[in-house]
Amino acid sequence: MQDGESGPHPQAFEMLMKIQTVLPRGIRGLYAGRSSSGKLVRPICMVLLSLLLESCTRPSAQEPVTLTFLEEWSNKTFSEARQQELQQFTRETGIRVSLLPSPESARQRLVLWRELLGTGASGPDVYGLDVIWPGMLSEYFIDLKPYFTTEVSLQFPAIAAGYTVDNKLVAMAYRPDIGLLYYRTDLLRQYGYREPPRTWDELEIMAARIQAGERAKGKKQFWGFVWQGAADEGLTCNALEWQAAEGGGRIIEEDQAISVNNQQAIKAWQRAAHWVGSISPPGVVGYREWDSLNVWVAGDAAFMRNWPSAYVDSQVAGSPIRNKFDVALLPGGKAGRVGTLGGWGLAVSRFSAHPREALELVRYLSRRDVQVNRSRVLSQPPTLPELYNLPEVLEPNPRFDLLSQAFRTGMVSRPSNVTGKKYQEVTDAYIEAVHSVLTGEKGAREAAAALEDELVRTTGFKKGPPPGNQHPSKNSEPVR
Repeated sequence: MQDGESGPHPQAFEMLMKIQTVLPRGIRGLYAGRSSSGKLVRPICMVLLSLLLESCTRPSAQEPVTLTFLEEWSNKTFSEARQQELQQFTRETGIRVSLLPSPESARQRLVLWRELLGTGASGPDVYGLDVIWPGMLSEYFIDLKPYFTTEVSLQFPAIAAGYTVDNKLVAMAYRPDIGLLYYRTDLLRQYGYREPPRTWDELEIMAARIQAGERAKGKKQFWGFVWQGAADEGLTCNALEWQAAEGGGRIIEEDQAISVNNQQAIKAWQRAAHWVGSISPPGVVGYREWDSLNVWVAGDAAFMRNWPSAYVDSQVAGSPIRNKFDVALLPGGKAGRVGTLGGWGLAVSRFSAHPREALELVRYLSRRDVQVNRSRVLSQPPTLPELYNLPEVLEPNPRFDLLSQAFRTGMVSRPSNVTGKKYQEVTDAYIEAVHSVLTGEKGAREAAAALEDELVRTTGFKKGPPPGNQHPSKNSEPVR
């Protein structure tokens, strides 16, 4: 090989060996029990191949840097908009970006992220992080706080806190999410309601009445309320909203108290179990976001719990409910109205061969003007409170006033940072417990008591009351 030629450099052979080890293990972990059609296997193969090619060739001094960027699975509209953003970034900086595909489900993505980071490979350079991942993956990313002190101070504090672990800023928030209530404005008017429900009890009454009325008109498949009841992370988000609104805490508190076995949480689970087969379809215990959205967009539900992105899908041309719905804060209870914090941030791998350029990409994608344009094109909520006052943001997104309020005062976070690497075990146990109540397999008291004991074994934390309760209720003792 002549001097100056591109070719394998010292890390390339080592990385090749690592990837050859990761590939079969990663595929087994991601796709065990899934279809052997190959449709789901392709993304991980493409990602690893891209990384291998990037690492095995060294650009000459004249060639621009190419960053590799791995983030969430997205639809065609989002992908096209993201590519336009990256092309503009390249025009401004000369830095190229290769956007890598990823698996569709959050659980599969987390497995892939862990596998790739565990190799110590120099790519991807920038990773998208779900808000519940920083505690599990913080060791693999550089601390962004020294580089984004001013930018972080301008964000919603609760959103920035979601990406901060042990005072380390693991990722920069760029797409916040929060649970919301969608409701049919036309049906509320028809049945004499002036505003959406403010409490879960009100929702139950209104949903039952509207459902009965619509079915009397011949709509036998009409339901009062659809939500996400499948045994995955979406159920953690829903159930946490129910119990937190009643003062039932957030499963494990910031002081590491395991608080889930309390009367308020138990009552919230019992109420939701009553919805199944009454105001919600029996099959709601298998619904994910798209399942509930499909029922809603078809015009077969009065209310839906979902994320802000569901607004765009509900309002598309040809939608049966176009201009017939609105959004509100989720109903509440005696502790108020809360939605679970979701969303994605951007993190820089500590193994990146191009950390300076990677930081530039994170800065660009979280920049004020880029967020403004993204809110107009994709209706994605900004992370900066000041942007919610701009006409160019509010006019195409009138519901953003509501989101601004929710991000300030109406948010509950999952206990991902306090549990760190144990979060997946914690949320899996919580999902199993709540799902067993929804399906009638267990009573709420029994499930809460068993969950409490399992979380003690998993985390080593102590039992304790939710905030506001001076003493644990009698239900914080195991049911014998």
